[in-house]
Amino acid sequence: MFDLETSLFILLIFCLVAACGFEFVNGFHDTANAVATVIYTNTLTPWKAVIWSGICNFLGVFAGGISVAMSIVNLLPVEILIDQNIWHSLAMVLSLLFSAIVWNLGTWYFGLPASSSHTLIGAILGVGIMYSTLPGSTSAAVNWHKAGEVGLSLLISPLFGFTMTILLMFVLRRIIKDRSIFRSPDLSKSPPNWIRSVLILTCTGVSFFHGSNDGQKGVGLMMLILIGILPTYYAIDITQKAALYHPDIQGIHTLLNRTDPTLLSANERNARSSVLEICAHLGVVFQQYNTLENFPKEKRFDLRKDILLVSKQVTMLIEGKNLNLNLKQIDELKSHIKKIRLITDYSPTWVIFLISLSLGLGTMIGWKRIVVTIGEKIGKQHLTYAQGATAEIIASSTIGFSTFLGLPVSTTHVLSSGIAGSMVAKRGIKNLQPATIRNIALAWLLTMPVSMTLSGAMFYFLRMVL
Repeated sequence: MFDLETSLFILLIFCLVAACGFEFVNGFHDTANAVATVIYTNTLTPWKAVIWSGICNFLGVFAGGISVAMSIVNLLPVEILIDQNIWHSLAMVLSLLFSAIVWNLGTWYFGLPASSSHTLIGAILGVGIMYSTLPGSTSAAVNWHKAGEVGLSLLISPLFGFTMTILLMFVLRRIIKDRSIFRSPDLSKSPPNWIRSVLILTCTGVSFFHGSNDGQKGVGLMMLILIGILPTYYAIDITQKAALYHPDIQGIHTLLNRTDPTLLSANERNARSSVLEICAHLGVVFQQYNTLENFPKEKRFDLRKDILLVSKQVTMLIEGKNLNLNLKQIDELKSHIKKIRLITDYSPTWVIFLISLSLGLGTMIGWKRIVVTIGEKIGKQHLTYAQGATAEIIASSTIGFSTFLGLPVSTTHVLSSGIAGSMVAKRGIKNLQPATIRNIALAWLLTMPVSMTLSGAMFYFLRMVL
């Protein structure tokens, strides 16, 4: 099947199942971030909470698009993404899956709210850095520009969650007269209907936006597998209309032709020359075929390779700020790149469905360990209605905005930092449990280096073996 040897086909199935496994683990690892508040305020019973959260996670993956998925994929250097050696691609994919699943399961077992985002991104960085040490490699270790954007997002989001939750608690205390929402709930009774509605709504928001952000990480992994092992089938989105992109290829060629090469460095001149050559070739190619579906299968990966190289080199030229183009022309250049990347940055519906299902089902399993940590071990007091609602309002809005920007964030850290902020808002820093905060901080610090080391070592070993 798919013109693969039996051994490769078995490995393909194994990798796809493992990617679904990663998202399944992500589901039950991160479920607590959405359901802890409704469980500990007696708003919903545990099973009702996790089933509802699973449904919302499922829907969130479909609604989130693929911008975060592509941010994850594009952390890797272009040279890895255009390596046509299937065994090398297998080494990369297996390394990412192994390190991510091992660390996620380990932190879940000990009840630590560690970040699946940190884990996967650390694994990708580990593979990228190890790739740069291989004999004959001349590429940058990783896409450091994209890594910087992602790292800043992961660093700022928990600090934002902590601070904004404190501020929101302060505002609520000033404007809400019903003081019962600031006291520990009576667990023998359901909360008042209006409070219950708010808490269910915030639980829904966190679950939905968790799916829209974290679910895309699984989509990105799945696409790495399919492109690496089945490049003739999944290298490009054949449903796109090739005729739409011929003007964009011409636009890139025309704009770069207007630039003065004498103003560029040697590397920039080489990049400009390479882009002009590729664009001239692609212009002929797009005229030759009416649709991408008509592209010969053996040429589809070459098209992907050309588009990624053009995108990388034009981005480098723009960032160098030596192009003698005005702001409008620079924006046009970026627009052309964005449009042609629609051919390579995509995901089939069945991939999104599989990841949605895996995340949704995972959400309903194994949730209790992390829920106990979130609900009982961060603060010294029982979670109040106001604390649960404010933490989830800030978490859902932060995650939703990050998804809109195409940036991955840690749902775990945003929500747990929000819970910590709500505790501090009531009684100050003394209201936190030092041991739990220390363990969460330790997991936050160790996740990236551990996952980088695991994936890098695994990649080196498999690359040599395969």
